[in-house]
Amino acid sequence: MEQRRCPDCGVSMEPTSLRSNDGFGLVIDTGKRDGMLGKLGLSETASVDGVCCPECGLVRLHADLD
Repeated sequence: MEQRRCPDCGVSMEPTSLRSNDGFGLVIDTGKRDGMLGKLGLSETASVDGVCCPECGLVRLHADLD
């Protein structure tokens, strides 16, 4: 992940881990799947990476679409 700067403070944001209450990593839906899995209602997903500003606590999420 590229280095990101906080838009509020201007300092470098630090990578942070994101988990659900069940301990699983966060994902987002990116669209329906083709074929049998799509017919079953399953969709494509992408993982989500997070960064946090150590000064003000701003958190930003970015989908890993590659």
